[in-house]
Amino acid sequence: MKNETEQPWDNPNIKSVELKVEMVGLHEKRLRKCLSKLKGIEKVEVDGNSDKVIVTGYAHRNKILKAIRRGGLKAEFWSAHNEFLNAYAVATASNYGAFRFNNFNFF
Repeated sequence: MKNETEQPWDNPNIKSVELKVEMVGLHEKRLRKCLSKLKGIEKVEVDGNSDKVIVTGYAHRNKILKAIRRGGLKAEFWSAHNEFLNAYAVATASNYGAFRFNNFNFF
């Protein structure tokens, strides 16, 4: 018998999937619309500064990625490499006033 007071976070099948999604302009609205069509999504958190999206729910991670890509957005799973590049870009931009990578000026 299912407990009526069971909270969504009590479900052991609920997982968080971290994704890197290129966000420009109104892409957040498009992203949320794509994910709203998918069953099993509990929560979507978007960090526009680092292009990081955290999707919480019991939908399979590959289906989440596929839904975002079908919406016309570039997406990939978040990795430690993305974390390093984001930290480097922020530190470099704040220190020199321009975005640099391996001593190459982008702006």
